[in-house]
Amino acid sequence: MCGIVGIFDMQGGRTIDRDLLHRMNESQFHRGPVEGDLHLEPGLAFGHRRLSIIALEAGLQPLFNEDDSIALVFNGEIYNFRELRTELQGLGHTFRTPSDSETIVHAWEQWGEDCVTHLRGMFAFAIWDRPRRTLFLARDRIGIKPMHYAVLPDGMFAFGSELKSLLSLPNLKREIDPLAVEEYFAYGYVPEPRTIFTSAHKLLPGHTLTLRVGQPLPKSKQFWDVPFKPHLGMTDRDIEGELVVRLREAVESHLIADVPLGAFLSGGVDSSAIVAMMAGIGSEPVNTCSIAFNDPAFDESDYARQVAERYRTNHQCETVDKDDYGLLDTLAALYDEPYADSSAIPTYRVCQLARKRVTVALSGDGGDENFAGYRRHRMAMGEERVRSMLPLAVRKPVFGLLGKAYPKADWAPRVFRAKTTFEALARDLTEGYFHGVSINNDRVRSQLFSESFRQRLQGYRAVEVMRGYAAQSPTDDPLSLIQYLDMKTYLPGDILTKVDRASMAHALEVRVPLLDHQFVEWVSGLPSTSKLRNGEGKHIFKKALQPYLSDDILYRKKQGFSIPLAAWLRGPLLESMRRAVLNPALLDTGIFNAGYLKQMVDEHQARTKDHSTALWSVLMFDAFLRKNGAAAAA
Repeated sequence: MCGIVGIFDMQGGRTIDRDLLHRMNESQFHRGPVEGDLHLEPGLAFGHRRLSIIALEAGLQPLFNEDDSIALVFNGEIYNFRELRTELQGLGHTFRTPSDSETIVHAWEQWGEDCVTHLRGMFAFAIWDRPRRTLFLARDRIGIKPMHYAVLPDGMFAFGSELKSLLSLPNLKREIDPLAVEEYFAYGYVPEPRTIFTSAHKLLPGHTLTLRVGQPLPKSKQFWDVPFKPHLGMTDRDIEGELVVRLREAVESHLIADVPLGAFLSGGVDSSAIVAMMAGIGSEPVNTCSIAFNDPAFDESDYARQVAERYRTNHQCETVDKDDYGLLDTLAALYDEPYADSSAIPTYRVCQLARKRVTVALSGDGGDENFAGYRRHRMAMGEERVRSMLPLAVRKPVFGLLGKAYPKADWAPRVFRAKTTFEALARDLTEGYFHGVSINNDRVRSQLFSESFRQRLQGYRAVEVMRGYAAQSPTDDPLSLIQYLDMKTYLPGDILTKVDRASMAHALEVRVPLLDHQFVEWVSGLPSTSKLRNGEGKHIFKKALQPYLSDDILYRKKQGFSIPLAAWLRGPLLESMRRAVLNPALLDTGIFNAGYLKQMVDEHQARTKDHSTALWSVLMFDAFLRKNGAAAAA
């Protein structure tokens, strides 16, 4: 696990400043504190920071082939590297190290751009092929590992694992992208391929980018997508049996390491399933860790303890104050752009705890996306059943009118909070789902933004991100479609970004077996009715795990990694929030409607409305601006 950076002269042959490359590389020191190295030649420069996981003494990068004509910088792990190594040796390739990294070099020599289709793992890497004067970038299928890039005004192309590496470049323009702002305040993060800056981009998951000297920047090329190809003739019993076999194989493939390894254990279904599989594979006790909160309303540690006792793990649990709100500026520095998922705070803490004992931790991320485990999946399917009864031409005026007329009642019992449901029913599935997942819906964003900023958007709405993915979806099954949308937006943009930054801040590698691409491919082909049945998400997953986990674990109410955000913003964070949201520097951006910001603060403090999500998103935007200075606000 590492951090990578590079600069490539698209015109060819110019000298690259070593000090500049060094600053880029050292900005990501936390991703690889073990060692680092630079390589420079005319027109090309690579930098690498290393966290040693496999082949501890032999994985220094940049890594070269036998005649030094091909160079690699790589972030990630290749889980099938031993099988690939054997195959490539049979094809005549000679290896100089036992590392998984060298496998990529020879795979490029053998298969060129198609090398990525042979790799099983999480990865972001760059290859310089000097004879072909070609730079090749790739990102893994799901988007577990990040890759940012930019074309600079002088014709140089730069890339790095984190956006901060590009922000080390003095000639990178820091103009904020209005469309990215609209997307951030809708989703709570900036979805791929945008970043918050117009000049920088993220390489999409499952995509490659091939640059050649003397040629303009091409479009990235997709090499994989979630297939959603149905399996035929399988009974529930067939699925349950094969699911466990495939899950155990995915977990086992992720256990390759030459350093201490363990697992996160929250006590939820997904992390508990990973621990159960790990315990059945090895002879040594599994190292597990969890955090407890000093408020029972937010604490799941008893469930984690139950699983730890059943599988006799070496379990570590530390209690965290539920009012652990001192990380705002730390988070802004970690994410480099606005990021509003408040669960980043406990995620940071559990990574901090895990690193005390292990260098690699397996997590249960991906279970909800694979098996339709979110409450919003159930809500969306309920709304879709109503939609199917009436054509859009009837639904749109009827439910649209009800949505406008019905009051927003955050304070009321859920059964009386029908405004959002009416508004969703007036839309098609994609827009309805977008409406449901938005942290600030269209109405809120319209009031939040100033009139001048809305004009800059020229009618653009963040729903277009989902509409674009829906148009290319390989499935028209309603549940599969919204799972696909999650896998293209929320999973890489929020969940995997959160885990990558929080873990790398502590030089911890996190692996996600439930997102092994072979497992994802197979699960995507299961019938929707096996995933969401009778209002219960993860139906077949839970049934398959009944021999391994108790009903208390499998069928308890989903809790999530939440924090008392509304209470924080009325209590200990009230004055900080008020100062940030009403900060003149924030208002000087021209983005916000000052009157509405003040109204939200006053209403939230008076408890007449819960504006915690909107206020937190503004608070984190302000933290981003403060971290990146006045240039970012221009």
